[in-house]
Amino acid sequence: MRLADTNVLLYAISTDPREEQKAAVATALLDGGDIVLSVQVLQEFYVQATRIGRPDRLDGSVAAELVSTFQRFPVVSLTPQIVTAAIATHRRHGISYWDAAVLEAARSAGCDVVLSEDLSPTVDYGGIRVENPFA
Repeated sequence: MRLADTNVLLYAISTDPREEQKAAVATALLDGGDIVLSVQVLQEFYVQATRIGRPDRLDGSVAAELVSTFQRFPVVSLTPQIVTAAIATHRRHGISYWDAAVLEAARSAGCDVVLSEDLSPTVDYGGIRVENPFA
């Protein structure tokens, strides 16, 4: 199982012609069946998909429906243990708390891979690897 970061979901819904290849990759990943999400990823998706200034901005009700649809995947809930572990990972690796929380959600779900373009694929985050499927 691999945890998909927010950018995978955002590319999957992108209508920007410049992101056509990334959209195809993201869609294939979501069709693959081995994806896990986190509550944080769903929250970030909703905020970013409806953000004023986004060229292909979604209406809030459409974004909310997509959040419901994405719940067909296993979703890791945010727990106090994940928050505590994310703080430690943030401090240990010098990454944002939010990126650390994604890594720790993956760890709690038993994933050893996070699909993201936001973190370094060359760093071992305590046994969690990052793969950029869009590189």
